[in-house]
Amino acid sequence: MKDNKFNFCPECGSKNICTKNSGRKWVCPDCGFELYNNTAAAVGLLIQNEKGELLFEKRAKEPRKGFLAFPGGFCEPDESGENAAVRECFEEIGVRPLSVKYICSYPNTYIYKDVVYKTCDMFFTAVLPAGAQLKAEESEVSGFEWVGVKSAEDVEKIPLAFVSAKNTLLKWLETK
Repeated sequence: MKDNKFNFCPECGSKNICTKNSGRKWVCPDCGFELYNNTAAAVGLLIQNEKGELLFEKRAKEPRKGFLAFPGGFCEPDESGENAAVRECFEEIGVRPLSVKYICSYPNTYIYKDVVYKTCDMFFTAVLPAGAQLKAEESEVSGFEWVGVKSAEDVEKIPLAFVSAKNTLLKWLETK
């Protein structure tokens, strides 16, 4: 599927499948098949160390391989944002947080293998146990960076993978 366009109907195989709503809906006039590409829920965690620096992951895969992101990922079916934040933290950095607290959410565009996904990214602060040792999930994370973020100028210097993280950092700075 390129540019969110099917070549064939997944139900009947017809070549008459139509892409609508900017690649967010597909309809087959031959069999009546309809598929919606609805917004996906995702989470990110802002984790501070004792110096007040924030933890970023260096992305090990596309999209935006090599750029920095917060630990996080997509919510599973029937999973709350809070539970997804705890699970993703454990999966990606190898540490289960003691607590998570909601900060804000922002829309994001996530392009993967020529498919455009729209997401609602929910962000949380997380507290890790004292002395926690980070262990990267190698398929997702190629490394960690602790970055001091004290101003909007600092945010601009970070090679962030996603605009939702930038917006969250700016919001987070307002609350400090």
